[in-house]
Amino acid sequence: MTMVYPAIFHKEDGSYWVEFPDLMGCYTYGTTIQETMEAAQESLGAYLLTLLERGEKLAVPSDISLLQPEDGFASLVSCQIDLYKDTKAVKKTLTIPSWLNDRAMSMGVNFSLALQEALISKIQL
Repeated sequence: MTMVYPAIFHKEDGSYWVEFPDLMGCYTYGTTIQETMEAAQESLGAYLLTLLERGEKLAVPSDISLLQPEDGFASLVSCQIDLYKDTKAVKKTLTIPSWLNDRAMSMGVNFSLALQEALISKIQL
C-alpha cells in the first residue's frame, strides 16, 4: 500500500536532512537530493510499519500547502509499506454474497489485494 506524507528537506554543510512534521522522531539524511529522497522513503516506510505493528494509529498527513519551512523546502514523500514487512502470505477462507463475487470477477478484481487494502484501511481508523 502506498503511503504519502509531507517532509521538510534541509540543506546543511553540503548535505541534506529530512524531518516528517506529522511523525515525531522520523528523520533521515543524505549527501544528494536523490540519496536523501530514497532514504526518506525507506525511513517513512519503516516508521509507519513499526506503528502499525504496535497497533498504533497513523497520523493524518498534513496539508503540504500549509507547511512553510524557514530553512529548506517541503516535499511529499511516498513509500510502499509492503516492501518493509514480512510478506509471508497467510491463507484465509471467507464468504461474500454471490452477486458481489460475480460483479468483482467480471471487473477482474484481485481479491487478495482488495482484502489487504481494505484491512489496512480498517486498522488505521
